[in-house]
Formats: sequence, structure tokens, C-alpha cells
Amino acid sequence: MKPFASLYSHDFLRIASVVPRGGVADPDFAVDETLRLAAEGDAAGVALMLFPELGISSYSIDDLLLQDALLDAVERAIGRIAEASKALFPVLVVGAPLRREGRLYNCAVAIHRGTILGAVPKTYLPNYREFYERRHFTSGAGIIGLAIDIDGRSVPFGTDLLFRSTGSVPFTFHAEICEDIWVPLPPSTHAALAGAEVLLNLSASNITIGKADTRRLLCASHSARTASAYAYSAAGPGESTTDLAWDGQASIFENGALLAETERFAIEATMAIADIDLGRLRQERMRLTTYGDCIALEGPRAPAFRTVTFKLDAPERPVALDRVVERFPFVPADPARLAEDCYEAYNIQVQGLAKRLAATGLQHCIIGVSGGLDSTQALIVAVRAMDRLGLPRENILAYTLPGFATSDHTKSNAWALMRGLGVSAAEIDIRPAARQMLTDLGHPFAGGEPVYDVTFENVQAGLRTDYLFRLANQHRGLVVGTGDLSELALGWCTFGVGDHMSHYNVNASVSKTLIQHLIRFVARSGDVSAEAATTLYAILATEISPELVPVADGKPIQSTQAIVGPYPLQDFTLYYLTRFGFRPSKIAFLAHHAWSDAARGLWPKDMPADEQRAYSLAEIRRWMQVFIRRFFTNQFKRSTIPNGPKMSSGGSLSPRGDWRMPSDAEAKVWLDELEENVPME
Repeated sequence: MKPFASLYSHDFLRIASVVPRGGVADPDFAVDETLRLAAEGDAAGVALMLFPELGISSYSIDDLLLQDALLDAVERAIGRIAEASKALFPVLVVGAPLRREGRLYNCAVAIHRGTILGAVPKTYLPNYREFYERRHFTSGAGIIGLAIDIDGRSVPFGTDLLFRSTGSVPFTFHAEICEDIWVPLPPSTHAALAGAEVLLNLSASNITIGKADTRRLLCASHSARTASAYAYSAAGPGESTTDLAWDGQASIFENGALLAETERFAIEATMAIADIDLGRLRQERMRLTTYGDCIALEGPRAPAFRTVTFKLDAPERPVALDRVVERFPFVPADPARLAEDCYEAYNIQVQGLAKRLAATGLQHCIIGVSGGLDSTQALIVAVRAMDRLGLPRENILAYTLPGFATSDHTKSNAWALMRGLGVSAAEIDIRPAARQMLTDLGHPFAGGEPVYDVTFENVQAGLRTDYLFRLANQHRGLVVGTGDLSELALGWCTFGVGDHMSHYNVNASVSKTLIQHLIRFVARSGDVSAEAATTLYAILATEISPELVPVADGKPIQSTQAIVGPYPLQDFTLYYLTRFGFRPSKIAFLAHHAWSDAARGLWPKDMPADEQRAYSLAEIRRWMQVFIRRFFTNQFKRSTIPNGPKMSSGGSLSPRGDWRMPSDAEAKVWLDELEENVPME
């Protein structure tokens, strides 16, 4: 078993984008600063460290770049760094001016374990406004397949270099320099298509008002388009301020998202460190078929890359993951983003139902209201859809359908909600019909025995849906489904004529954890009366239960989560299994990072009480086994679900949309992987 606790056992790569202190035309100072920071990176378990453009000489030295004394010192400095790197874990990528056959090049130099792996010349040399790089440098355009001498060593040289680790930490990176990202087709575009997952930009980039935002935009968008990690390092303190200023902006992006950024205008050296999820990037590229199409189209036009290999093995000591992992991947932690997501999700549901009503010509919705989360959200959506269509809310025929275990609490909440929203409300007691069916089946309950098996439960669930469909026939209406994404994943629905079926399911792609926030969003929005909002909060505070099995007075009601697992954990597994295809051990690693006691300090202080508990690794492992078994066993239900709108990038489980799998697939591979690679604690 690999060391479970180390990020390097789960497809992560720790990289650093560094802004050292500079010394104008002082390579010895640059070496000392580079090695000091490299030692910090080594201690922190960093695998790849990026330094700024021309950092060894400094960028802002103008015609001093053409002085042999300085260029000789730069080569010696690179040799010193290479020698010192023998004792260091990380790959170091530094910037330096290098001579070759009477020409000077602005280069990125990669160094690891005593070896200078290669030097990549800058392709695009700015010669506008404050920039005069063509005065000193030759472009690297078209330079491929060559070598360069650095401090007595022959080193691969050209814009055709990819650097690939063949050790226990496999990854491929590419380096480009400053202006290369500002052009319509950055060199790293073809490098990404050729397999580079980590793209580096050694930059100097003086600062002007507003330029920092433009850099972020360029790097983020390029990272998203290439499904890559993009690290950027700009020159900072120590560069000459004769005519320019330097803010030292270093940042790291992953698939468009900013993971880390340094403080700008710092006096001392700074370092942005981020743990890149290489597995996520690889999955994304594999999943995006158009990415492969682009490789096929652009490949013949792209330069042929040379691959420089090196061996990077993970440290023997575990390196703990240092990355924010959302505990609720369907529910962003940022309040502003959450509000926007709820607004969009709510309106997607409303638009979907309104369109279906308009398309069918039906003007009535039929819905069962239990007083639970799912039917509450579906009823809210139906109300807003009627408002949008200009139809009276009374056209929503809402029914509470009490059975043998329906509590007074949930039934009163259902009635309060229906009245508060102004819909047509009624009650149908399903117990007489259920008793008759159980009698016809010869079930022990009909003879007075307290047998509460799956037949007893599903007779009730099936009758509720049967009544709703017949009511739809009677009133020329459309049955609005209420079951959610989490229940579909776990098979927690009665197949056929049960809560599995409807005419249109507005909740089909909404996870249980998101539904709670959607209800809070509506309660706070002012779209409902104060009385209705009070009812919504009461529903949110109610234990999630199917209320199908009677319990004695004073005893806790039937708990869904006690059977299928805690929805926060199961939604976490659902997201990473279906959205990214992660192996169970990696999902468990991420869940433990997000949900263990050690993560408590990162949790919002004002989050609901039911979201505040922690889970041990043993609990995560146990409930993931439950999830995997139920997920595979119940695909047949998902293969026949009604229509409903896709909600988020987390996907849907519709066989017509995001998810297709055979109904008789075996779960053994996934269960074995979990068993073999996740310790009990």
C-alpha cells in the first residue's frame, strides 16, 4: 500500500512560483537568494520551483546584458546552482541570458539533482513602448534540436523542449517566457497539446496600473483552454527602478482557477505554493474529446518536441496536502458564489418546468408534498413556474398523502407550506388503500403483525405516486417529480410507479446538499411571505426521513442517512466519482482532508449545526463502500428516469445526458481498490 497520507500518492504535485529579492547585475547575490529559497522549497516538499525572467542577471540592466564579464558570471552562477541542487528535491527553473554562436538569448534554464536539464529561449521579444529586447536578444523562433554550452556542460537548447519526470512523481512541464503568453498563440499551447501538464512562465513584467488583472486573465484563460496548471512569476524587489517599477506578482492556476498568489509590492522575497491535481487535469483532457480533436488538427502544424527526462521520486516522508478541498463540492463555500449558483439553479429548474408545461399545453401541476426537503423545493419551483407563465397558483394541485408513519410535524409543515404559497391544497389518506393492497398480498401486517419490510414500505411509496398520476389524468395535469440527484445515485427511490417516476423532475440534477441551500436561498429572498419562510426553516431543521416505518412514541423517526449514509459524504463521493472518475482511494484521501477533525479550523463559523460534525477515515471508508455498492446496484433505476434539466458542472445521472453505464456492471474493481489502498484509520 502506498503511503496514504502523502499528496504524492494521489496524483498531486506541489509547485512554487517564487519572487526572490534581486540585485541589479549581481549574479552571486542571485545564486545565494535562489538557493536560500530552494532550500525552503525542499523543506516544504515542493517538486517544481519557478523563478523570474533573467533572474540570475536581473532584467532591468539594459546594455549591461552585452557585457562579457556579466555573462561569464551568469554561467558560473548556473553551474553553482546545478552543483547545489544535488542535495535538493525540487526541479529549479531559473531565468538567465545565455550566449550561443555569437547571439544572446533570454532563456529559461531547468536544473535538477546536479544536472542542467535544458535551456529554452524566449520566442517573442517585445520591442514596443518601454521594451527594447530586440536590442539585446535573438528570438528563439525556429530554434530546435540544438545544444548550448553552459559552464562547460553541453545542454539541450531550443523551443522544442519538454521536461518529463520518469520517477514515482510522473509529470511533464514546459517553460515559456513573459511576452510568450501575451501573443495570440503562446508556445505553451502546442506544448500542452504535446502532453505538458504544467506550463511555466518566467516573467519580469514591470507593473503599471491595471496590469495585474490582465496578467491574471491571460494566465487563467490559458490554463482553462489548455486544461493545465499555469505558473507565473514576475520580477519583484531589487530590480532597477530607473524608469520602471516591479510588483512581484507570482501566481498559480489550475484549469482556470487561481490556487495561489503572492503578496504584491513586498519588500522581501515571496513564494506562492500550490498543490496541483494532476489527476484532475488528466481526466479533464481525456474527457474533453475536442481537446483530442485539437491535437489531431494542430499536431501536423506544431513543432516536434524533444523530451528531456529526469527522475523525480517522492520524498520518503509523507507530504500533507495543503489545498482547499470544498467539503460540499456541489455547494461553493464563497457566499457570493453560492448566492449566484442558487439563483442560477433555481431559475434553471423554473425554466425547465415552464417550458415543459408550455410544450404540452397543460396548465396544471400535480405534486405530492411530504413536508420534506425535496418536495418543498419542487413545490417552490412549480409556484415560480406558474407565476412566470401567468397562470394562477391555484393551478398547482398539491396533496399531502399521509401513510402509516407520517408524523404530525411533517404533515403540519406540508399544510403550512401549501397554504403559505397559495396553491390548491388537499389531503388523501393512503392507509385504507395500503391496507387493502397488503391484505390482497397476504402480507403479515394485514393480520396485525408489525412486519415493516420493503414490501410494506413500497406499497405506500407506490400508492402515493399512483394517486398522483391518476389525479393528473383527472385534471389534465403534469406530475412534478421531487426525487433528487443524491437519491438517484444511491437508488433511494421506489422503482416504477413510485417516487422514481413522474412526468418531469425538476430536482433530478440537484444534490441533497444543494437543495438545502436552495431552500435557504428562497427563504431569504423575499419571494415568499414571512409565514412561508418560517415554514421553510422548520422543514430545513427536520430529520431527513422517508417516514414509511412506524415508531413508538418518543422514539427517533426512521433516518434515511442511517441507512444510505450521511448525505454530505455521499454527495462528496458522487461528485468526484462521476465528474472526474477518481479512484476511491483518492476520493477518500480528499474526503479525509476536508472532513477530518484536523480540518475543523477551516470550516465557516456560521455554518448550520448539521454540517459541523467531522468524520474519521474509518467512517469515510465504510460509507464509501455503501455508496459504491448502492451506486452500481441501482443503475437500472437511473436508466429509466424522467426528463429533468441538468443543473451544474457536477453533472447529472440522466442516461440522455452526462451518465451512461450498464445496469449490470460489477462494483468489484472499485471496492477492491478502496480495500487495498485505504487504511482503516
